[in-house]
Amino acid sequence: MNKSMFVVAGALLIALSLQAAPAPWYQWQSLATGRYMCSATDPGEGWKRHSGPYNNGACRAD
Repeated sequence: MNKSMFVVAGALLIALSLQAAPAPWYQWQSLATGRYMCSATDPGEGWKRHSGPYNNGACRAD
């Protein structure tokens, strides 16, 4: 085996170990209106996290 095969094999092992997991979803409640929304990112000022984490965009435990 030559050196380049070791480099390729090492790069593949590193790439496989760096697989990202999906972002968790949370249910957020508006402080102004009380309405709820589901988001994987913080919607910002005026919202508080109500429940979660969930694994889907419907904020349901399926």
